[in-house]
Amino acid sequence: MSIIFKRKSVRRFKDERVSDELIENLLKAGMQAPSSCNSQPWEFIVVSKKEDKEVISKMHRFATPAANASHLIITLGNLNEAKVHRMIEQDLGACNENILLQATHEGLGAVWLGFHPIEDRTLKLKEYLEIPDYCIPFSVICVGWPLSESEVKLRYDESKVHFDRF
Repeated sequence: MSIIFKRKSVRRFKDERVSDELIENLLKAGMQAPSSCNSQPWEFIVVSKKEDKEVISKMHRFATPAANASHLIITLGNLNEAKVHRMIEQDLGACNENILLQATHEGLGAVWLGFHPIEDRTLKLKEYLEIPDYCIPFSVICVGWPLSESEVKLRYDESKVHFDRF
């Protein structure tokens, strides 16, 4: 459980490439996530070309970390694979968290950029990467070697915990 308490969003990266082996480890972790009816409705686009990262970094105001990441992992929800469409967001949320935790385990920095369900963001990504209609662009995960180290702040708040009832 200690890796959970080390994970944080990293938005600034060193100009150093992450190996293909480490990227594959992140993808393996993502695919290990639970999913509704075990449908595993995910697909991924891995982006490493500088010009593509630049374009994606300008798709919305919070996407700027994409420009300097080593890689971007675009998580997609494949509607043809999802057995319960209304659960696809939960499936991909679990997948994304696994990727983020594995990145932390590998010593990498990562940040999850939200695209879905904001229509103008998803449409830009869909058009630029020529994503088929049966796939929902869910998120962009920026991955790289962290530029600096920072402390993780613990977020546990006892006042938000209710036993049995409110």
